Amino acid sequence: MIEHVYTRAAAAPGIDAVLVATDDQRIVEAVERFGGIARMTSAAHRSGLDRIAEVVTDLDCEIVVNVQGDEPLIEPGMIAEVISPFSDDPALQMSTLRRRIDDAADIDNPNVVKVVVDLADNALYFSRSPVPCLRQGNGPLFKHIGLYAYRRTFVRELASRPQTPLELTESLEQLRALEHGFRIRAVETQYDSIGVDSPGDLERVRRQLTVGSRA
Repeated sequence: MIEHVYTRAAAAPGIDAVLVATDDQRIVEAVERFGGIARMTSAAHRSGLDRIAEVVTDLDCEIVVNVQGDEPLIEPGMIAEVISPFSDDPALQMSTLRRRIDDAADIDNPNVVKVVVDLADNALYFSRSPVPCLRQGNGPLFKHIGLYAYRRTFVRELASRPQTPLELTESLEQLRALEHGFRIRAVETQYDSIGVDSPGDLERVRRQLTVGSRA
C-alpha cells in the first residue's frame, strides 16, 4: 500500500521529493526495497503533524504536503490542487481538500469526516458527525479528504501548540489549527479517494486496483 501512495505522490506536478516519515522499521525497509526514501521518527508523536514537524527542519522547501500512508488511491492531481492556494494567498499557512458527498451512506459514517466552510472556502469545522444539519432542503454536504499542505515554517509552530478540546473529542488533528485561530483553506475537488480505516476499506481498494490494472 505504501508503494502505491509513494508512486502517486511522486507523480504529482510541482513535487520535488517524496519522503516517508514513520516510527516502524518494517515500513522503512519496505520503502527502501522499492527505492524510496524513508526517515525513522519518534514513536511518541501524537499525530501525523507532529511526526512531520520532526523532519521538516532538514527540508529545503517552502511547502510541505502531508499525504496519509493509508490513501493508496490518491490522485496526483489532488496534490496539485491542495498546494494551489498558496501562490495566490501569501498569508495562507495551511490547506486541505473537500468533496461533495454523493453517497448517502457516508453522511452517518464516522470514518468519513465532514467539513463546513465559509464563503471564502476556509474551513469552519470538521466533524465525524453529519454537519450541517439539513433542516431546509437538501443542501450540499462535503467530506474532508485527509490531504494537507502547510508552509514549512508553520508546521513546527502548529505542532508546538497544545492539543485542543475539540481535537481530542473528535480525534481530528486539523481542529488544533482552527481552535488556535489559524485558517485552513478547503479546496473543493472532483477527485475521490479511499482512506483505509477498516478491512472493508482495504477490500474496496483492492477491487479498484485490480480493475485499474486490467484497464
